[in-house]
Amino acid sequence: MSHHVDRRQVLRVSLGAAAAAAAGTVAARPAAAAGHHDELPEVPGMSGDRRANEFWYRLDEATLYNSGQEVKDAYAAIRAHVGNIERGMREKWLELVAQPGYPHTYAEFLAPVKQPLEVLSRTQLGVMDRYYGRRHPHLVKAFGWFGEGVLYDPRGHAPFLVHTMNATPDFPPPGYHTWYAYLRGMMLLDIDRRRWQRIAPALAFAWAVQSTAKPAQDRINPPLPARTVRRLATTWLVKDTDRLDQDFRSFPYPQGMS
Repeated sequence: MSHHVDRRQVLRVSLGAAAAAAAGTVAARPAAAAGHHDELPEVPGMSGDRRANEFWYRLDEATLYNSGQEVKDAYAAIRAHVGNIERGMREKWLELVAQPGYPHTYAEFLAPVKQPLEVLSRTQLGVMDRYYGRRHPHLVKAFGWFGEGVLYDPRGHAPFLVHTMNATPDFPPPGYHTWYAYLRGMMLLDIDRRRWQRIAPALAFAWAVQSTAKPAQDRINPPLPARTVRRLATTWLVKDTDRLDQDFRSFPYPQGMS
């Protein structure tokens, strides 16, 4: 028992150190953080970090707009199991996380679609690795800019020309809960578990940032104050999976935000 507590304490210390380091960089403006992007062609009208724009564009293409047959088959299998691949997955997680037996009940529920989830995990991580490798702080920044809505890409699918989670002024973005439901299942089924455990706080950070910024999706948005982004980073990037399970039970915004 004491061994378990010690490991959790070590994890919290390491997460805290990572968040402290990340907080100093996530608030950097996209132009200042662009780095060496000479290998990426210029896109007229694009605004924001070039690599982050490319990452989110390619992730959308690979998983949504121009996905390959293997991904389409994976979604079809998941749809047959949960119904709607977005709402069905999200609502099932929200249902089970509030009941006794979680997380085992959720793992049991998703066990029949482990292979399709492996396909989605491999596809998403493949895009992340292509543009960021194992440079996790840079990936965290990309999630932060996604939440801020400061990545404007004219190649997008109108009216969604900003890389951020789809929303409207009257309909907050449910997509963060949907993605968390997927990656939580991947963790529980031991599908790239350590990778998703590390990415989950970045997803939650983006959720908190977008809940604060409420960016438009059809035009360039002003960035949040750097101090606000740093505060959100130091709050959210330190959270482990148990904490995130509790936080994501608040829907659609984090508790205390609206």
